Amino acid sequence: MVRENEIRSGEVAVEWPVSTDAGVIFIGRIHTPWTSRLECPRQGRLDGPVCRIELFAPWHKGLAGIEEYERLEVLYWLHRSRRDLVLQSPRNDGITRGTFSLRSPVRPNPIGTALVKRVAIEGSNILVQGLDCLDGTPLLDIKPDRCAFTPLAPPQPGDEQTA
Repeated sequence: MVRENEIRSGEVAVEWPVSTDAGVIFIGRIHTPWTSRLECPRQGRLDGPVCRIELFAPWHKGLAGIEEYERLEVLYWLHRSRRDLVLQSPRNDGITRGTFSLRSPVRPNPIGTALVKRVAIEGSNILVQGLDCLDGTPLLDIKPDRCAFTPLAPPQPGDEQTA
């Protein structure tokens, strides 16, 4: 079971730097049924509860055209997560792994991502299914599912190829 600010056997925390490199702007807030990490799902499900993404002014016009996409990628700031663990034991089974080999919310820059299904658009709110974050989570960005896009130009010699 997950406990707030717990360090399990084998986990390692680092000292947090005094200054940071970049700032982010929260463009909205996410409203979900979960208020505790103990009840929040580990992964969102496309048949999960309907959640509301509230977009703040002045970002409302940025939703123009979003109705064309059924699936969206949502990026959010996991504001209640620890940021100092470099080794973690998420199952508390004595096996530790590096933070960057896990999908744990505990990371230096606690950015969460979810691929969600758009249910409805109500003004500056988007109703979606598939989230896995706490109520009140700050919103960083919304993007159409990358699979919905095709390249703008044919590949050119030297373009990076991905599998």
